Amino acid sequence: MRFVLFLLVFAFQTADAQQPIRFYVGFAAGGSTDIISRFLGQRLSERLKQPVVVEQKVGATGLIANDAVSKSAPDGMTMVLLTGGHPGTAAVMKSLPYDPVSGFGMVSVVIEYPMVISVAPDSPIKSFPDLIARAKAAPGRVSFSSAGPGSLHHLLGEWLNIEAGTTMLHVPFKGASPAFTEVLGGRLDVLIETGTFSIPMVKSGRLRALALSSAGRYPLLPEVPTVAETLKGVEFSSWLGVAVSPGTPRATIDHLNRELGAILAENDTKERFAGFGGVPAHSTPEAMRSRVEREIARWQKVVDTRGIERQ
Repeated sequence: MRFVLFLLVFAFQTADAQQPIRFYVGFAAGGSTDIISRFLGQRLSERLKQPVVVEQKVGATGLIANDAVSKSAPDGMTMVLLTGGHPGTAAVMKSLPYDPVSGFGMVSVVIEYPMVISVAPDSPIKSFPDLIARAKAAPGRVSFSSAGPGSLHHLLGEWLNIEAGTTMLHVPFKGASPAFTEVLGGRLDVLIETGTFSIPMVKSGRLRALALSSAGRYPLLPEVPTVAETLKGVEFSSWLGVAVSPGTPRATIDHLNRELGAILAENDTKERFAGFGGVPAHSTPEAMRSRVEREIARWQKVVDTRGIERQ
């Protein structure tokens, strides 16, 4: 048995060194998923002594890239960067072309970052408790942004509504930049965005953070309170994680997991990720799988409770 495992790992490392590993990204070039996948791809290429080519398969909020990997050969030669929105998509879609859990060979989470609830620097909303009080006093008048119906931003906003007993108004946008512009212009009250977008804006003074969704105070913004300090139990960190096709040999998955772990432990990686508002987050394949399952269940509950239409 040990000899078989050795052969699997050896084959992954040395067979046809000219054949590139394809690393699919389901979102546009220049975004955090693209930048992080290219960084990881370069480091993996150096460690595996094999080309790793990042390919954009943009569309359908990542479904095209995910589907391509889910249906690829189980040889570890095709990877995808799943996002924290992956479980949310599974919760709001009536059907998917793949199983969101068993349709992938989970390898490891690679980065975590909180969602940030923020306002314009001159907003009259002074704190997260103040936001809740204003939303209760004026149902449907306080607005929050999202990246679209059923997005992670939308689901978190509705989770806040559930736990706070509010009816904040959901306003969808096609991306963070237009929502950011509306917040600064005073036409939108609250920006709910990923730490990868918002934390650099908060640090530069262009946004004022009310609360972070992390389980505890976040090391990159330790002065900002968490949502859970006001709404107990509302804790969530978004993430990015590497997955391969289902049926990929466990020896190959473990080898990739070890190499990613080594990359994530490097100081350069920590510095790079901090620039995006995130922290390295190595996990076991089982922990990544459990995380996806747990978050699908959570978002399904939010969808059902708030009556969000499944797409």
